[in-house]
Amino acid sequence: MSVTVENLGPCKRLLRVEIEAAAVTAGLASAKADLARRVSLPGFRPGKAPRHLIERTFADRIREEAKRKLINESFKAALAEHQFTLVTEPKIEEVQFAEGQSLIYTANLEIEPQFELPDYKGLPVRRENRSVTEEDLERAVRVLREKSATFADVERPVQTGDFVVVNYQGTCDGKPITDTAPTARGLTQQTGFWLQVHTEHFIPGFTDQLLGASKGEKRTVTVTFPSDFVAAELVGKVGVYEVEIVQVKEKHLPAEDEALAKSLGAPDLAALRDGVRRDLENELKTKQRQEVRNQLVGGLLGRVQIELPESLVELETRGAVYDIVKANADRGVPKEAMDDRKNEIYQVAVQSARERLKVMFLLGRIARQEKIVLTNEELSRQVMYVAHQRQTRPDKLVKEMQENGELVELQRQMTNAKVLDFLEQHARVEEAPGGGA
Repeated sequence: MSVTVENLGPCKRLLRVEIEAAAVTAGLASAKADLARRVSLPGFRPGKAPRHLIERTFADRIREEAKRKLINESFKAALAEHQFTLVTEPKIEEVQFAEGQSLIYTANLEIEPQFELPDYKGLPVRRENRSVTEEDLERAVRVLREKSATFADVERPVQTGDFVVVNYQGTCDGKPITDTAPTARGLTQQTGFWLQVHTEHFIPGFTDQLLGASKGEKRTVTVTFPSDFVAAELVGKVGVYEVEIVQVKEKHLPAEDEALAKSLGAPDLAALRDGVRRDLENELKTKQRQEVRNQLVGGLLGRVQIELPESLVELETRGAVYDIVKANADRGVPKEAMDDRKNEIYQVAVQSARERLKVMFLLGRIARQEKIVLTNEELSRQVMYVAHQRQTRPDKLVKEMQENGELVELQRQMTNAKVLDFLEQHARVEEAPGGGA
């Protein structure tokens, strides 16, 4: 067998494979013998039909099976010889196949990028020695108290920090706001809407104009929509709101005491604070580790040039665009605003896609170089954990993950995590003083 390779560009190759005539003849004979053992003809027991009848009756099938086997085996050997790893299905075209002649075919390939691994041991990283302070603990406990806050109705004028329940209708240029921004229905009219009386809450300056108002009072509020407002059509325009104060509410935090601890599932206040401190320490360790890993990945990317398969870049870019659009939609950004920024979103997505692919290929190569593998036990433990989180059976979860490609992605993520563990163990770490969490 002879193989020639033509470089068609980054990650694209054309293989031309020639299998000598003798191997083709042997392949046809092998296919004929194999078929003779498996098929039967009328009047003959299975496997006992004369070879010439088998050859005459199943000529096309013999030919196709021989060709398929010869191409499959030679193609695998060619990939191994040149150390090519495919990223898409190859396009194989037959040029010549006949008994007594060489089999010649070509294969268009898109392969993993071939690049020289940079030095990945001893990468310099800086780790700040931060710790959880009493101030951090107090802030975290206050957050818990905030989540348990109550709101009491008060019969007095509105003060800064209060919460008010209002009904409102808004206009812009004398017309409903939806005439200017069709998706901004919530900005046009609301009933029973809660607002915190704070300058930056809702539309900047809106709640300031409610100070001193009492329950049942009506006020006209005028605002100018800021430059970074979520509805781009309203930026710089003036909105006029007719607002009715339905209720004034005062926020009350629960005392930091045993009752609070018990309401949050802790036996006493000391246990609650100990638990909060442990959570903060674990969160800090996770954050510090992620910072180190980000430095490791950045250091690797800065030391290598990788030409990427364009089909993977396109696929990864589509996924990145989806993630960006979904994140913005979850934040309430209207579709029209995202359409106005679609070119910017696409450029950000392309950059993100290329970086993610480079990291994937880099970590994959290091895993092979260092023989870092994910064991079945490790994967099984993670699948059991995910199944518990999703409240489903592990066997059902595995089937679903196999069907949607999630299992392959989980394996890659777990293997990458082991590679990053390895890089961190071999990194040159500079310890630096830091503050609180």
